[in-house]
Amino acid sequence: MADLAAVKRALAAQRIETPSWAFGNSGTRFKVFAQAGVPRNPQEKIADAATVHRFTGVAPTVALHIPWDKVDDYAELRSYAESLGVGIGAVNTNVFQDDAYKLGSVTNPDAGVRRKATDHLLEAIAIMDATGSRDLKLWFADGINYPGQDDLRNRQDRLAAALRETYDRLGADQRILLEYKLFEPAFYATDVPDWGTSYAHCIELGEKATVCIDTGHHAPGTNIEFIVAFLLRQNKLGAFDFNSRFYADDDLMAGAADPFQLFRIMYEIVRGGALDPAYGINFMLDQCHNIETKIPAIIRSVMNIQEATAKALLVDRDALSRAQNDGDVLEANAVLMDAYNTDVRPLLAEVRADAGLDPNPVAAYRRSGYQERIVQDRVGGQQAGWGA
Repeated sequence: MADLAAVKRALAAQRIETPSWAFGNSGTRFKVFAQAGVPRNPQEKIADAATVHRFTGVAPTVALHIPWDKVDDYAELRSYAESLGVGIGAVNTNVFQDDAYKLGSVTNPDAGVRRKATDHLLEAIAIMDATGSRDLKLWFADGINYPGQDDLRNRQDRLAAALRETYDRLGADQRILLEYKLFEPAFYATDVPDWGTSYAHCIELGEKATVCIDTGHHAPGTNIEFIVAFLLRQNKLGAFDFNSRFYADDDLMAGAADPFQLFRIMYEIVRGGALDPAYGINFMLDQCHNIETKIPAIIRSVMNIQEATAKALLVDRDALSRAQNDGDVLEANAVLMDAYNTDVRPLLAEVRADAGLDPNPVAAYRRSGYQERIVQDRVGGQQAGWGA
């Protein structure tokens, strides 16, 4: 049986990073939906992220997205975040929203475009230096739409060259998180389409390059927990982008579409000894809250990950190991299902109460009046959004 005291300690120590862009306006490819009270600048995004941490106690860092979160003084932005009790997390680059990148960024056949894109990656590392960020998050929309449009191997060579230059600029305690995506916006061939491609480039680069798994970036039926187990075994799993999807890259709230999958992923994290923040995995959210209110949705996402983690920690691993070694298929599955079917909400309520938090973060947020205040205060100016 699981040691409940140890489970509570692990849950209290858990850390989940929130994304600045999730607090801004977002939508589908057809329409971005505006909401009252949405942040107008990076400072207001950080204030909202700090509010999520205040009610959950486990979200002490916020990821930035450049240029969406561009400011004149990043050291000052860091100080502002710290004054609110949070820190700056991963710095995300953007090499997909410029007309120059129509045929790709770092893999573009035009050397001038490749230089422009690589310079942006280097700029992001300078921002990391100023903010104290450890993680450089790279996602490339690069790819081609038609057979023959460009040379597949040449594009991999160009990608490797840009990654090497970027890697060599990293500080001693900084690292690359290389994300992948199965398709879209490139529909014939994507330059980093899967975890194997990302893994291969990270191996080529060195120990400061690791894979980022976005839980929405896989073909239907992909066994994501296998990928987690493999990358943990190779010490190459650096981060998650947690979200949910029903069809493609929906970016819905973590645990909304398939909470059992989230449990299975978190079990592999627990089984691999990788839950402790000291292990180094960055458990980030990457979500676009198109129709739901931003802050409560982020709080709910954090809670969903906490619940999946609690269930994973409750797996009777001794009983599971015995059943596996005995070849008892049904019993092994039953051990996992017993943990998954446990209602862990009372346990998490205790963990929050022990930390001096309200047992129900969403209800506490709604009572706080914060939503009403930001709706009243954030009138005028340009609302933040992800620019679709």
